[in-house]
Amino acid sequence: MSDAPPPSLDEIRKRIDSIDADLLRLVVERASLAKSVAAAKAAAGDGGKFGLRPGRETALLKKLLAGPRNGARPGLIVRIWRELIGDSLATQGPFHIAVWGGKDPGRAVEVARLRFGIAPALRQVAKPEDAIAEAKSLGGVGVCALTPDNAWWGRLLAEPKLRVFAALPCLAAWGPLSALAVAEVEIEPTGADNTFWVTDAAQPAKAVEDALSRDGVAATLMVEHGGLKLFLLSGYYQSDDPRLARAPGKLTGVIGAAPQPLDV
Repeated sequence: MSDAPPPSLDEIRKRIDSIDADLLRLVVERASLAKSVAAAKAAAGDGGKFGLRPGRETALLKKLLAGPRNGARPGLIVRIWRELIGDSLATQGPFHIAVWGGKDPGRAVEVARLRFGIAPALRQVAKPEDAIAEAKSLGGVGVCALTPDNAWWGRLLAEPKLRVFAALPCLAAWGPLSALAVAEVEIEPTGADNTFWVTDAAQPAKAVEDALSRDGVAATLMVEHGGLKLFLLSGYYQSDDPRLARAPGKLTGVIGAAPQPLDV
């Protein structure tokens, strides 16, 4: 056991100042690479595409969280890297967000910023249809609250390119799931996902959950409105999965998938 005295407050502050200088240098260097990424994508013929890669981001965050962190909580790590990623995307090309928050617009804006950072332009909209329209534009993301009085998510059944790719907030420590993010992006399994599935089944939600369970699918009702029900399915499911084809309902479909909370 060492008998050395603990460092003084001045010594600790000097060490913090030194670390801050190193962090700033690395952050500036990382941010500057975004332009190089954009140039490399343009040279490869991908310059006109939205750079958002939800699967790649999740893999990066999981790797960071799996390493030794000592006193650094998951929220700190995720918040820092979400800001770095969001700033990089905004530098590479168009990146803008439209948020519909229902009766709690402030919370919807909060979880959107937690997920995408402060770099992308963000505007609040009066209707979920406006957020969905934004998601159809280059670099656009729509964030819509889950409310008991609006089945905006049912409209995604008629959208061949739009997909739910994120459930907000992305950490359980930041509160319960309250909104979904949609965009024209590729959805990739991450190893710990939830799938979002819509049905017009007339049966009670419990009957639908039981029917899916008998086929090996764990389902939980999220919200229902206007004859439609939105279920969260534990795992990653393709739209053509035969188990979902056998499930109750005439109008049904997968509208996307998102990683489970990163701190669960």
